[in-house]
Amino acid sequence: MPAASTIWDISPLISPAIPVWPGDTPYSASTTWEIADGCPVHVSKMTMTTHLGAHCDAPSHYDAQGIGIDAVALDPYIGPCRVIHCMAADKSAGLIEPQHIAHALTYLPQSLPQSLSRPLPPRVLLRTYQSAPQQAWDAAFTAVAPATIALLAQHGVRLIGIDTPSLDPQDSKTLDAHHAVRVHKMAILEGIVLDAVAEGDYELIALPLKLKDMDASPVRAILRTL
Repeated sequence: MPAASTIWDISPLISPAIPVWPGDTPYSASTTWEIADGCPVHVSKMTMTTHLGAHCDAPSHYDAQGIGIDAVALDPYIGPCRVIHCMAADKSAGLIEPQHIAHALTYLPQSLPQSLSRPLPPRVLLRTYQSAPQQAWDAAFTAVAPATIALLAQHGVRLIGIDTPSLDPQDSKTLDAHHAVRVHKMAILEGIVLDAVAEGDYELIALPLKLKDMDASPVRAILRTL
């Protein structure tokens, strides 16, 4: 029998402590019904941003003519992916540039001979933090240069993920990275936690909810061994 898959949960814990984009809606929850006085169930309600924690951006988030998250194709959000470490890169401009990921465009597991090196899968997750901040907002998070997105697109990448709140810097008004994704028809996964994940190849599962006309969806993102 095949060995059981190992699962890495790459979603942050959703609680009132989780930071959200400045000015966006924080997470809160309250009880609607509780098990007491003849009521047999506990039911809660939540208030939160659609961009809470690990989440997928819909094209409508950055394109006035873009589709909502309920209409996106699901293929990009499930399948082989590569985690690329960018923590040690000299990112003086606060951006992941093509040279910061060049070492991982052809991944060579140490246990395999060079002739068996793997091509880049169609999903790439970028790890920028040694330890992702999950209880405090980091305004100086690392973003992604449009040239890096173009390079990944040339290699057939259909989804780009990152362990920061956005592909673009916090103060960006032009959203250059998001629009590079639009041009190359890629999907976006943001806010994941890759602290415990080694550089290498995995299976990604991060399906967005079918939220009608919404600009994003929180997800429970996981990685599995291939």
